[in-house]
Order: sequence, then C-alpha cells, then structure tokens
Amino acid sequence: MRFINRQPGRGGRWLLALLPLILLVLVYGIGSAARLADNPDDKLLPGASQMADAVKRMAFEEDKRTGSYLLWSDTAASLVRLGLGLGLAALAGLVFGVAAGVFPLLRAPLSPMMTVVSMVPPLAVLPILFIVFGLDELSKVMLIVIGVAPILARDLEQRARDIPQELFVKAQTLGANSWTLVLRVVLPQLLSRLLVSLRLMLGSAWLFLISAEAISATAGLGYRIFLVRRYLAMDVILPYVVWITLLAWLMDWGLRGLNRWLFPWSDGGRT
Repeated sequence: MRFINRQPGRGGRWLLALLPLILLVLVYGIGSAARLADNPDDKLLPGASQMADAVKRMAFEEDKRTGSYLLWSDTAASLVRLGLGLGLAALAGLVFGVAAGVFPLLRAPLSPMMTVVSMVPPLAVLPILFIVFGLDELSKVMLIVIGVAPILARDLEQRARDIPQELFVKAQTLGANSWTLVLRVVLPQLLSRLLVSLRLMLGSAWLFLISAEAISATAGLGYRIFLVRRYLAMDVILPYVVWITLLAWLMDWGLRGLNRWLFPWSDGGRT
C-alpha cells in the first residue's frame, strides 16, 4: 500500500498526536537534568520539582500583597479581555463580511478598505490605541478587535461570494427580499465558517493580548510573564506558557464542538 493511502487507527492516531509532545518533554528533561547537574541553582531550565513548587505558590497560595491567588486572577483578567475582543471582532467581521460579500454597492468601498486595514500590523498601532483609548481595558480589547476583525471580514466576504448565485435567484423567485436572503441563505452558510475562522485566529488573538498586557496591565497572564522575567523566573514563565497553550487548546476544542453541534452538515467541526 502506498504511503499516501495509509490511515492510522484510533489508537495510532492518539499515539502520533502525543508523540511530538512526548519527545519535547523528553528533550527538555534531558537538557534540564544536564544543566542542573552542573549548576543546581541554574534558572534557565528548571526541573519538574521547581516548576511544581512555583505552580503551587502561584495557584494555591494567597499573594501577601493582593490577597488573591495570582494564577487564577491573571487567568480571569486575560480571559475577560480575550472574550470581549473575540466577541466584538466576530460581530464586526460578520457584519462587514456579509455586507461586502452579498451587496455589490457595499463591496466597492468596503472590500478595498478591509484589504488595506488587514495589512496594517496591529502591534504597530498599539501606541496609538494607548493614546486614544488610554491604558485601561479598552485599548487591550481594541487591539484584539483590530487584529482579528479585518481577517475575519475578508474570509467571510470570500465565503459569501462563493455561494452559488442560483440560490439567490431561486430565493428571489420565491419572493425573498434582501433581508430574508441574508438571514435564510447567507448566514447559515457563513456562521459555520465564522467559527472555523475564529479557531484559526486564536493564536493571533493570544499574541495581541499578551503583547498589550506586557506593556500596560496590573493583572493578566502576559503581565505576569513579563513581570517575573526580570528575575529570570523560568519556573514561573514555563508553567504560564503551558497554561496559556492549554487554554487556547480548550477554546479551540470548544469552538469545534460548538460548530459540530450547531452545524452538523458542515465540514468545519471535523478539523
């Protein structure tokens, strides 16, 4: 059998999925053990016990200054910002994507504008956002919106333009107006794609959030990472990075499950 036609079984699929992670942990463990053997006080590659102590301190012991559990308070602050940013970005992307993808009169001004805006590096406008919206929560949320919404809008516009014109003709023949076309023909096609696009943009959204928190914040996962970096506290930084990765994976898994539940006919929930 040719290699291109070979399919892994259920157990083999799980093994192949976990293999890169196992290799990464193994390589890290070997490197950490070697460095700690030469210098027990080495901070670059902390051992498992050092990271476990740091997690215990950050997650299960009250901070003496604030009286809160830092890992959980940082997580809550970051997730609120991320949720607001992605929610507003999804709404804006859907509105502009539908407008540009369905209505030619709106496509003429909107499509070029969305193309130009999507090319602007979001981190380059972060100082402008701090000046315009201040250093509080709004600037961080707006960075996510500006970074994610134009990409979503362009993707949804293209998906709307790919809808067969025969569907629009048949619907109008049956008496559908423009609003009915959007609600009954376009939205069912685009909502599944919106969830897929959100999954693909999760990494970028986290990047924008961490960057904003690193510059101006008093709580948040990105804020904590950049706060402890001055002490070379890799025993805190590495667990935080793993925690962020796990949160992103859980969000991806949740969006995939939501897509499969709401749109079982779509291919978006299978990937």
